[in-house]
Amino acid sequence: MKYTIDKKENYTVITIDEKKLDTTIAPDLKSEFVKLNAEGITNLILDLTNVKYTDSSGLSSILIANRLCNSSGGVLILTGLQEHVMKLITISKLESVLNILPTVEEGIDRVFLHEIESDLTKKEE
Repeated sequence: MKYTIDKKENYTVITIDEKKLDTTIAPDLKSEFVKLNAEGITNLILDLTNVKYTDSSGLSSILIANRLCNSSGGVLILTGLQEHVMKLITISKLESVLNILPTVEEGIDRVFLHEIESDLTKKEE
């Protein structure tokens, strides 16, 4: 699987450099998500700009990342979704479950907004 990881202080951007996110790639991606979560990374931005096609196993790896981020108090943001990928998410009725934004920059802004909201919630408790 070809991808890049850009770790920052408050978030990590994973850019998938493959045309297909399917059964040949999904297991490696799931493993990477689990490893990053074990390292304490809670906010992930998954840049899917290069991905033209995904299947149910690719979608499953995305849902695992979403669950890992949410359970550790973070957020998963999907960016750069192509038409076929967005169609599968819509057919699966997951557009209300997943955080989807057009660009990585907007995803970064959303991570910081999530951090502020989390801090405010902790102060109220």
